[in-house]
Amino acid sequence: MSEHIRHCSASPDPVLCCLQRAVTIAVVGFSANPERPSHYVAAYLADQGYKVIPVNPGLAGQVWRGQKIVADLAAAFAEGPVDIVDVFRQPDAVPAITEAAIACGAGCLWLQSGIVHAAAAEAARAAGMLVVMDACLMVEHRLRAAQIRNNRSHI
Repeated sequence: MSEHIRHCSASPDPVLCCLQRAVTIAVVGFSANPERPSHYVAAYLADQGYKVIPVNPGLAGQVWRGQKIVADLAAAFAEGPVDIVDVFRQPDAVPAITEAAIACGAGCLWLQSGIVHAAAAEAARAAGMLVVMDACLMVEHRLRAAQIRNNRSHI
């Protein structure tokens, strides 16, 4: 369980806290197409030093940047704890992803720009997860980059 992320909900800036403490991010809905947001956001996060696990059943078994693409969150968590589940899927897919993230013990459910699902967010919060909806993880990271760099040195 990603307890060090779950405590970020009480922080004055929960997003900053989460991005400072996170080590591993599962990108659900990863695309092999470099022009797709899920691909370039994953690449940006990897370039920032996060371990990024791409999740896409259609690409499972392929390798991206030395990391095996997995079919689902259970396979991502089999590699170790996942701090952030970054979702690039339509809202109707979010409840099942949320259930899997809760079952696996993720610390944060991050729904990318344009993705909102109130019931799934409520379930994730009830399970103790930090929830971010309708926000790009890459944009939020860039907004806080200086603060994040200064505080990630302990990781």
